[in-house]
Amino acid sequence: MKRLHRLVIFSLALALFMEVDFASVLLQGSASSEAIARVGRPATPGSVAGVARRTTRRTVRRTTRYVAALPAGCGRVTMYGAVVWNCGGVYYQPYGNRYVVVVFN
Repeated sequence: MKRLHRLVIFSLALALFMEVDFASVLLQGSASSEAIARVGRPATPGSVAGVARRTTRRTVRRTTRYVAALPAGCGRVTMYGAVVWNCGGVYYQPYGNRYVVVVFN
C-alpha cells in the first residue's frame, strides 16, 4: 500500500512538472497537445524575420574570387538587402579592403 501511495504521488508530481492537461488525457487519450507556431517569433518557420533571414542567406552567395579594385564603370545597387557593385552584370561586395564576387540564386 505504501508503494502504491508513493507511485501515485510521484505520478502527480511528474504530471504537474510536465504540465499535463488531464482533460486532454481523459478525452483524447493523449497527453500531447497541438503544436502552435507563433508568427512573429524568430524561431518559428512562419515568422517574417526568420523568412527574411533565410531568403537573404539563400540568395546572396559569395564566391572564392576576390579583386583588389573594382573595374571602371561600376554602379552601386541594393539586391535582396545586400549592397553590391554592378560591373557589367558581375556583382561585387566589399569584403575588408577587397571586393568579392557574389552570385544571386
